[in-house]
Amino acid sequence: MARFRTWVGIALAGALSVSLAGCSSTGGKRAEDARKAASAQGKAAVNTPRWTFAMITHSGDGDTFWDIVQSGAEQAAVKDNINFLYSHDDEAQQQAQLVDAAIDKRVDGIVVTLAKPDAMKSALARARKAGIPVITVNSGSEESKAFGALTHVGQDESIAGEAVGDELNQRGRKQALCVLHEQGNVGHEQRCDGVEKSFDGKVQRLYVNGTSMPDVQSAIEAKLQTDKSVDAVVTLGAPYADTAVKAKQGAGSEAEVDTFDLNAKVAAGLADGTLGFAVDQQPYLQGYEAVDQYNADVLGGGRPVLTGPEIVTKDDADALADYTKRGTR
Repeated sequence: MARFRTWVGIALAGALSVSLAGCSSTGGKRAEDARKAASAQGKAAVNTPRWTFAMITHSGDGDTFWDIVQSGAEQAAVKDNINFLYSHDDEAQQQAQLVDAAIDKRVDGIVVTLAKPDAMKSALARARKAGIPVITVNSGSEESKAFGALTHVGQDESIAGEAVGDELNQRGRKQALCVLHEQGNVGHEQRCDGVEKSFDGKVQRLYVNGTSMPDVQSAIEAKLQTDKSVDAVVTLGAPYADTAVKAKQGAGSEAEVDTFDLNAKVAAGLADGTLGFAVDQQPYLQGYEAVDQYNADVLGGGRPVLTGPEIVTKDDADALADYTKRGTR
C-alpha cells in the first residue's frame, strides 16, 4: 500500500514545463537541448529512489505516433531517475502477456493502453493484486477507473470526433468517409461516433487492413472511385494520411483528406495544402505525464487528464514543423 500512496498521481510541474516549452520556438529548442544534454549524461533531476516503470502499448511496428509517446516517457524517466521499460504488441492477448511479464519483474509501476479493454481487464487485476499501481494512457478513458487505474492520460475520443465533425461543418463538407485501420479498437469507433454526432452531413465507415499500406490505399481508392459524393476522407492515424492522399489521387477524387494525429509528414501536408486539417492529441505529453510520478501529485482530480484534441491547420504548420522534426509533436 505504501507504493500506491507514493506513486499516486502525475506531477503538474512536469506537465507545465513541457507545455510552456512548446509556446515558442526558442523555448522549445532550449528544452530540447536540455533534454539531449541530460540524456547524454544520464543524469536525473531528482534524488528519489531508482524505480522501474514499464509501459506496454498496443502499437504495431513502425507507428511514428508511438515513437513520440515513448520519447516523452523516456525524457520524464531520465529526469526522474526512473528505469524505463517499453514494449508493445498490436495483438491484445500478446499485450496482456507483456503486462504479465512486467508484473513478474516486480516493476514499481505500469503504464498501459486499453485499445481493446476486455482483453486487458484480467492483466490489470493481476497488477493490482501484486500491489503495482497502474496508469492508463491514450486509450481506455472510460474503462480506466473501473479497471483500478489511478488515472488516465489522453484525449477523449468522442470529444475529438465531435471536434472533427464541427470542423467539417465549417468547411462545408457533406459526405465524410471515416477510415478505421484497426478493427476492435474501441477508441477508433468512438472517434467515428463523435464525427457522426456533430457532423451535419453523412458519415460512412470504411474498415481497412492497417497492417498493409497497399491494402489501405487500394480500399480507399476503390471507395472513392465508386462513390464520387465523398468530399472528405478522415483517417484515424497520421501514417495513413499520406496513403489516403495517394488513394485520392489514384481515384481522381476532389475529396479533402483530414486526419487524426500529427507527424512530420502531416505537418508538411498541412503546409502545402495536401491535407485540410489534423487533430493533435499531443502524444509526447501522454508519455511524459504518465511517467512523471515522483511528486505525489494528483493531476485531474481523479478524472481523465486530457491532452487533446487540438485542431491544427495550414496556419499552424510552420510553427509545428520544428517540433515534429524533433519528435515532440
